[in-house]
Order: sequence, then C-alpha cells, then structure tokens
Amino acid sequence: MVKLDIISDPICPWCYIGKTNLDRALEQIPDHPFTVEWHPFQLNPTMPLEGMDRRTYLEDKFGGKDGAVKAYAPVVQAAEAAGLKIDFAGMKRTPNTINAHRLIHWAGIEGRQTFVVHRLFEAYFRDARDIGDTYVLADIADGCEMDASVVSKLLDSDADIEDIQKRDAHSREMGISSVPTFIVANQHAVPGAQPTEMWLKVMGDIMAQIESTE
Repeated sequence: MVKLDIISDPICPWCYIGKTNLDRALEQIPDHPFTVEWHPFQLNPTMPLEGMDRRTYLEDKFGGKDGAVKAYAPVVQAAEAAGLKIDFAGMKRTPNTINAHRLIHWAGIEGRQTFVVHRLFEAYFRDARDIGDTYVLADIADGCEMDASVVSKLLDSDADIEDIQKRDAHSREMGISSVPTFIVANQHAVPGAQPTEMWLKVMGDIMAQIESTE
C-alpha cells in the first residue's frame, strides 16, 4: 500500500471539492493502492474559539461584499462541476476548527477518520451546521459510531490541542501554505483540488510500478 497524507481544514471548500474528486477515483478502482490519513491545518488559527459571523469574516478577509462574492465565484463553479450542493446562504458562522481537528484525530484512532471528515464537510457545507460547536461535533461522532459521551468529555478538556497545533505548525514548516495538499508516498506533494482524472492516472502509474516489481 502507498500512503496518501491529506492536509486539510473542514471549513475549506476546496478541500471538500478535492475530497469529492478523489473519492470518485477511489470508487472506480476498488483495489486502489492508497492508505489515507488526514492531517490538521487551520486556515484561521487565530479565530476566536466561538467563531465569528460569516459575512463579517468574509467581507473583512476579501475587502467587502463585492470582494467576497468575486473570491467565491470559482468555488461555486467548481462545487457545481463536482455535483456538490453547498448552502452558502445558510452558513451563518465561520468556526474555529481546532475541535473539529481533534475529532478527526480521535476518529483516526478508531479507524473512522475518513468517514468523520466526510460528515464534517457535509455538516458544514451541505447542512450549514456550526462545526465549531461541541454539541454538533458530538452528534457527528455519534452518527459515525463513536461514543458521543466520551467525545463530549474530551472536547470539554484540553486533550490533544497542543498536538494538533504542533502538527499544524509542522506542515507550515514543511512549506505548506494552502489546502488541500496531498502527499503521495511521503515524497510528492500535490496541491489543490485535483480532478478525478488526475487521481486515476496517478493510481494507474503506481499500480503499474507495483506490478513491475513483483
């Protein structure tokens, strides 16, 4: 198997689109060579823990309403092309994602990491839920067959916050400045929401190399 490390943030629309495109490639090759692991990267590491009003955040970041609309136009187009329905109008808050990343980490321990990542994306983009809210996170955990009561207790503690922050910092020290970033076999960094066709080619090349060495 070949390791595919994915560095992302669950409030990043390009990460959602990139995962969707990758998933479609994986579905076409059931015996694909990848072992997937997700890694934390906070787009807004200084975001207040309670998050902030989304419209205020976007207008501050992009210099007003027109700037925000212009910046998100490519996202809307790419999401539609990927067949994703994103409820931008319903999204009222931009959350701090440190707790979402902690949930992803704990899901990895239980072998449910990609499932939880998928549900976080759906909760935020499709259902317009606040994934910075610990009750929402516990509910997502419950829906992914994790123990919601244990997750709630962990979220109420400082468990693994420092570890998540260190892993985020490590990615930045490696030169990663945007997400998603995919790292294939600990060697090749592939930035951005790549199309399904690219992943099919990559997997085909890898499988051919594996067969030639057997």
